[in-house]
Amino acid sequence: MAPKRRNGAGAFLNPIEQPAPIYPDPAELYAALDLGTNSCRMLVAQPRGNQFHVVDSFSKSVQLGLGLEASGRLSHSSMERTVQALRICKKKLQHHKVRRMRLVATEACRRADNAGDFIRYVRRETGLSLSIIEPEEEARLAVISCASLVSTKTEQLLVVDIGGGSTELVWIDLSNVPQIDRAKAIMRLHTGFKPGDSPFPHAKVVDWISVPLGVATLRDQFNDVEDDAGRFALMSWFFEENLSSFSPYNSVQEKEGFQIIGTSGTVTTVAASHLGLRRYERNKVDGLRMTTEQVDKVILNYLSLGPEGRRSDPRIGRDRHALIMSGAAILQALLRVWPTDRLSVADRGLREGLLYAQMSADGVLEDGPY
Repeated sequence: MAPKRRNGAGAFLNPIEQPAPIYPDPAELYAALDLGTNSCRMLVAQPRGNQFHVVDSFSKSVQLGLGLEASGRLSHSSMERTVQALRICKKKLQHHKVRRMRLVATEACRRADNAGDFIRYVRRETGLSLSIIEPEEEARLAVISCASLVSTKTEQLLVVDIGGGSTELVWIDLSNVPQIDRAKAIMRLHTGFKPGDSPFPHAKVVDWISVPLGVATLRDQFNDVEDDAGRFALMSWFFEENLSSFSPYNSVQEKEGFQIIGTSGTVTTVAASHLGLRRYERNKVDGLRMTTEQVDKVILNYLSLGPEGRRSDPRIGRDRHALIMSGAAILQALLRVWPTDRLSVADRGLREGLLYAQMSADGVLEDGPY
């Protein structure tokens, strides 16, 4: 006997109306592309209050500067890899109909003899117009991207951006800025490091430097040293030697009221290792504070792992294992000179600074903590 049909069986369910997807107005979208020595990274974002909301992103290791240290030129294979990545970026820009954008290249293109040929090649193959920015603008953009991480208790601030081909350091005196206005004062630096005629309290840039050593270029300089620990020690010493012209170098800095903000893959990787994250989680890393002792513990662990151990360590990742020790050498040198219990980790940098600068110039960010 056939089973009885339940009451209501066969009745049509009331359709559930899904809300239409809300797409941002293309007129409000901005893009920022950072082509560095090692990576090509892009953000597409929409202004939201005094912040922005990321709509799309792209990141790929292209190793544009591979071999640059020895030859002084960008290799054909490096340029080809980069153009392939930029084609993807172009498709994303077209998909989102982005009209406001800044697409910049940094240290590798600043140093390469054939940078002009490469820029023209990119334009011909992708239609994208890259501009090579100067170190001061790169440093300035890194600084303003970190404004929200500045503590109201901070009087002396050091912002460090460890890139693939260079490292930017900016020392800022906030002691004459009211505590509540310190993040805003950092944001105002997007117009330049020298104070203008603004009636607002300004952050004083004591000194800044762009050291032509990043995770890729520093590694390449000591590639011939076979001993892992010896190579690390030499890299750290060599980087510190290149800080001698930075005016705060010989100053003794008290920990009280002093903050370092580190923005780079090196700093975020060290933070992820400190937290024991087997899978990267930005919300746990961005804004994390670490002490010098905690950073040293992570670096000692990296050294004990050796090259093979670092290659298979999920906290480091296969894309970064070859560069982590040169980055750690830079970080250790900085903390040796200026020990702190307030190293703030920033998962942000040039792209975010480019977006803030564009939006600030257009007046589309609401007045808020910045």
